[in-house]
Amino acid sequence: MKNIDRRTAFKTITSCFGSLAFAAMATGKALGENPQTPLSAKQSHFAARAKRVIFLSMRGAPSTIDMFDYKPQLSKDNGKAGKYRAAKLLGSPWKFKQHGDSGIWMSNLLPHLGSVADELCMLKGMHCDQPNHAEATTAVHTGNAQFVRPSLGAWSLYGLGTLNEDLPGFIVLGHPGGAQNYGSAFLPAVYQGTSIGATTARDRRAGTQSLTVPNIKNPQLSPKTQRLQLDYIQALNQSKLKRAGHQSQVEGMIQSMELAFTMQTTLPELLDLSVETEATKKMYGIGENATDQFGRHCLLARRMAESGVRFIEVVNSGWDHHNNLKSEMEDHCTQIDKPIAGLIRDLKNRGLLEDTLVVWGGEFGRTPHGQGGDGRDHNNKGYTTFMAGGGVKRGFVYGATDSYGYDAIEGRMHTHDWHATILHLMGLDHQRLTYRHAGRDFRLTDVAGKVAKDILA
Repeated sequence: MKNIDRRTAFKTITSCFGSLAFAAMATGKALGENPQTPLSAKQSHFAARAKRVIFLSMRGAPSTIDMFDYKPQLSKDNGKAGKYRAAKLLGSPWKFKQHGDSGIWMSNLLPHLGSVADELCMLKGMHCDQPNHAEATTAVHTGNAQFVRPSLGAWSLYGLGTLNEDLPGFIVLGHPGGAQNYGSAFLPAVYQGTSIGATTARDRRAGTQSLTVPNIKNPQLSPKTQRLQLDYIQALNQSKLKRAGHQSQVEGMIQSMELAFTMQTTLPELLDLSVETEATKKMYGIGENATDQFGRHCLLARRMAESGVRFIEVVNSGWDHHNNLKSEMEDHCTQIDKPIAGLIRDLKNRGLLEDTLVVWGGEFGRTPHGQGGDGRDHNNKGYTTFMAGGGVKRGFVYGATDSYGYDAIEGRMHTHDWHATILHLMGLDHQRLTYRHAGRDFRLTDVAGKVAKDILA
C-alpha cells in the first residue's frame, strides 16, 4: 500500500464509515439525540427538599471543640487530668459567644460565619467508627472504611441524574486525597466525580481569574472534525450495544465521550470568574491572601449549583493539628470563614439556598485533652458538623457532647445516619437506593443508617 497523508486517510475512513454514523444519528441512536441517558434527570423516591449538594470537606479533622462546641467546664478544669490520664485537659484558647437570634455558640475564630448563624443547623452529636484519617476520610465519602465503594456524590448522581448534561454532574474542587473519595467503584464510570485541582500560587500572582482543566481543548482537530470522528466512534459503540444488549460500561463510555466533547465549551465558561462583579468576589474574600483560593472555590461552587451540577465538593486540607494548634487553627479558620459565609449569603440572595444543601465537616474531631502542649489528638467519639439550606431547620442545634466534649451523648449521628439524612433531603430513600453487584444489592449506608428527622424543616 502506498503511503498517504493523514488528511487523505481520514477522508477515506469517513467516506467508508460515514454512512454508519449517519444512520445511527438518523435513528436517534447517537447519544446527543437520545432523550434518556445515564445522566438524565430522574424521578426521586419522594418530594426532594434539596436539588443539589455543596459539600465543604475539611480534610484532617478540624477541632470543632475550638470552633462550635462551647465547653465552659473544660476551660474551668484546664490543666487537670482528663479522661485519658496521661494527657491533661486543654481549655480552648479562644473566646466563645452566641450569635444571631438563635444564639448559636461560636468562637472568635469565625466572626463571618457567626453573621449567618441563623441559617445553620448544627449537628453536635456526630461520631464515627474510625480514629485514623485515611479510613475515616474514606468512610465519610463512601460509607465504608475497608472496601472500595461508590462515593456519596456518585450515589447522588446515580439516583437523580444531573440537571445539566453539558456539564459533569459531580465535581470536586481542590485535592480530595485519592480517587476513591470521589469514585464510582462498581457503579457505571459515568457517575464518578470530575476532579479540578486547586489554583497555584503562580496562577494567583498572575491574576488568573479562573481554574484551568488540562487537555480541555484538542490542539489538532477542529470541533467540526472532532464531531465527525466522535459520531463514527459512537456509531460503533451503539452497534456493540445492539448486538450485546444492555452493558453499563459501554453506555457509560458513550455518555462520557459526549460529555467530554461538550465540556470543551461549557466548562471553561463555567470556570471563568471574570464575569462576576467585584462586590461578589469581595464577599468571598477573593483577592485577599488568606481567603483567595478557598473563596474562588466557593464562588465556583455557587456557579456550578446555579448551572445544574448535582453534587459539588469543595476541599480544604491541612486540619491535622497535633501541634501548633493556636497558630494553625487561626490560619485555617481565616481561610474558610469569610468564603463560607459569603457562599451562604450569596446562595440566599439568589434564591438558591432553599433547595441547595450546604454540608460542612471533617472526618472526625479532636480531643479535649492536649497533645504536646499545643495540639489535640484524634477524637471520633464526639464532634460537630453543620448543614444549611436544602430543607434543614435554620438556627438549630441538634445533639450534644458531654461537658468536656469527649463523647456524643445526645442526638447521636453516626456517619451512616449522616449519609441517610443527606440522601433523604435529596428525595432519596437510602434503603431503596441500591445497585446489584457481586450477587447482592449494595447501598451507601450498608445495613445501617437512620434519618435525623428532628432536623428537617
